[in-house]
Amino acid sequence: MWIDSHTHVTAAEFDADREAVLARARAAGVEAMIAIGAGWGIDANRAAVELAAQRNDIWAAVGVHPHDAQQLDDAGRRSLAEWLGRPRVVAVGECGLDYHYMNSPREQQRAVFAEHVVWARERDLPVSIHVRGDEPGTWDELLDIWLAEGRGEVAGVLHCYTGSLDFAWRALDARLEISFSGIVSFRNAKEVREVAAALPLDRLLLETDCPLLAPVPHRGRRNEPAYVVHVGAAIAAVRGVAPEQIARATTANARRLFRLPAAPAQDHDEEVPS
Repeated sequence: MWIDSHTHVTAAEFDADREAVLARARAAGVEAMIAIGAGWGIDANRAAVELAAQRNDIWAAVGVHPHDAQQLDDAGRRSLAEWLGRPRVVAVGECGLDYHYMNSPREQQRAVFAEHVVWARERDLPVSIHVRGDEPGTWDELLDIWLAEGRGEVAGVLHCYTGSLDFAWRALDARLEISFSGIVSFRNAKEVREVAAALPLDRLLLETDCPLLAPVPHRGRRNEPAYVVHVGAAIAAVRGVAPEQIARATTANARRLFRLPAAPAQDHDEEVPS
């Protein structure tokens, strides 16, 4: 069984067939998913919280994507505080720094990320972190904020990891897990595969980041949680182990980080749409 630790299943790309997508995930052995509310504006978090409340195989994370950092105001903070108190919200995020697209000014991105780390520390929640930049200093800057505001008291995960092996080791020392997406299966992602092969298995998570970044053999199509099995298979191949070993380890790691209960029972028998 698998856990997709970072999904955007409430995105508009799934509005026409969301139930079929979730049924295919269950049929593929995906026993749990984290629905990330951030990424399409602050109010989009509401849909992730509501979906998690409706299903026993979905939990939510809420926060402000760095693209939207300049949108955060006092009303947004009040909404986020209320959502973070909901019973099936298990993480803060995704949040972080994105100096590639620069949809929000750097100073606002840094300040909003720091706020998220404080919220997580105050609520004893893990953090799902986004980091992207065209210069190495982006990663160092993010880690500096993490260490200053987290004070060693907060756990988290660097989602969709594309950084160096050296930085990954530093992240592990700072109570951060490393999550791999479909990028690990891309032909031109040799360095990502080297990181996936080198790190300890008890610190790795899997994700799809759907609807983006579909893994081989679905690259170029809409991604969905069922495809997390291909991410696991790609990591199994570079580590020289069976996919089942990757499934067991990464599922246990995700349950530990997000403090998820044992695998839920099926809601009901479902015919799985093709």
